[in-house]
Amino acid sequence: MPPFEALKMAREKNLDLVEISPTAQPPVCRIMDYGKFLYQQEKKEREAKKHQKTITVKEVKFRINVDDHDYETKKNHVLRFLDEGDKTKVTLRYRGREMAHQEFGVRLIERVKQDLEPHAVVEQYPKMEGRQLIMVLAPKKGKKEIKKPVKKEAKKEPKKEPKPEVSP
Repeated sequence: MPPFEALKMAREKNLDLVEISPTAQPPVCRIMDYGKFLYQQEKKEREAKKHQKTITVKEVKFRINVDDHDYETKKNHVLRFLDEGDKTKVTLRYRGREMAHQEFGVRLIERVKQDLEPHAVVEQYPKMEGRQLIMVLAPKKGKKEIKKPVKKEAKKEPKKEPKPEVSP
């Protein structure tokens, strides 16, 4: 159909003539309400954005001369981040002469990896970046994310008031 006839038909229906495929031979056009079409597209995008989960990367920093209690505390932080569904970056920083004994840091990172094996998958294996040894952990797929617990109000029993004694 010639373009002027299609344009005439669109004006009669109070709609727009929209070019769908300009590269086709002949070009393909459609009669529609273009404003409504744009609104529906935007609405679909907003809806898709709602159901999207953003992945955040949390970081926990270790040192090679960490005590057992400090190690456990930091390991628990990593566990909490993984349970919440976040990826966790484990960073071990060397200072000064510690660079001469990098094997201690590697042992510590391996210990973290083994302790968290039931809960996490290693996404990026340990590698040196300058003076830091970095490893990225991701939560295992089978685990469900823990949502913040809802506080339940304790059921309160009504207080029994003593009956007033009636004197004769």
